[in-house]
Amino acid sequence: MSAEPVVVLDEVTFRRAGRDILNRVSLRINPGEHWVLIGPNGAGKSTVLGLCGARTFPTSGTVDLLGHRVGRIELLALRRRIGHVDPRHPLESPLTITDVVLTGVTGTTELMMRWQPTTADRRRAAELIDLLGLDGKAEERWPTLSQGERGRALIARALMSDPSLLLLDEPSTGLDVAAREQLLETIDRLAASHPDLASVLVTHHLEEIPEAATHALLLAHGSVVGAGPVYDTLTTHLVSQAFEHPIVVDHSEGRWRARSLRSVRSA
Repeated sequence: MSAEPVVVLDEVTFRRAGRDILNRVSLRINPGEHWVLIGPNGAGKSTVLGLCGARTFPTSGTVDLLGHRVGRIELLALRRRIGHVDPRHPLESPLTITDVVLTGVTGTTELMMRWQPTTADRRRAAELIDLLGLDGKAEERWPTLSQGERGRALIARALMSDPSLLLLDEPSTGLDVAAREQLLETIDRLAASHPDLASVLVTHHLEEIPEAATHALLLAHGSVVGAGPVYDTLTTHLVSQAFEHPIVVDHSEGRWRARSLRSVRSA
C-alpha cells in the first residue's frame, strides 16, 4: 500500500456570501482508510465532500488530492480518479443497469452518442454488477429499480474508472431498513475486495455506518469536533458535543447506535 495520502486538507476555510461554512478544517486520508463524516445539518459535511472530490475550492488553506495540489492540475483528469456516488443521480433515460455502470467510463450521466464500450469495459461492468449483488438484474431498467438497487448500481458505476478514492454522499437516503442493510453489506464487501481503495461516507446517523469504517470526522458549525480512528472519535462526549444534545453512543457486533441520554435514563 502506498504511503502517499489520498486526501490532505490543511487549515481549509470556505466562505460563501461572507459566511464561514468551514473554519480551518484539516484532514488526512490514507489509502485503504474508510472515513465517515458525521454532524448535524449545516455542519459542513457536503462542503468537505466537495473538497475531496475537487468540486469545491477553498477560500484559504490548501487541498491535495492523490498527490496533486488542487489549482495546479487539470481537474477533469483528477476527477476521473475519484468515484462519486450521489443517490440524487439525475438520470432521465430508461438505461439498463449495464448501461448505467458503463457511463462510469465516460463520466457522463447519459450514454455518449457514437461511443462504444470495449469488450474489456463490458467485462469489467459485468464483474462489478456481480460484486455489488446485482447479478441477474443487469438488463433491468433504471425506472423499475428500487432505491437500493439504484444505489448499488451507482457504486458499480463509480468503480468503473478504478478510482483511488470513493465518495458516498448519504448513500442510505430513501432506503428502508432492509435496503439499507444490503447497501452497508455491499460497502463492507467492497472494502475487502479493494484493499487500497480509500472512501469517505457522509451520514447524519450512526446506525448507517458500515462495519468497514476505520476513521471518523465529526463536524459542527463548520469546525472539527473530533477526527481520527473511529473508536476514538465516535464517543458519547464528542458526539454529544457535535450535536449539542446529550447522546449515548454504543457499539456492538460491528454496528453503532446513538440514543438520547434522557431515553436511556427512563428505560
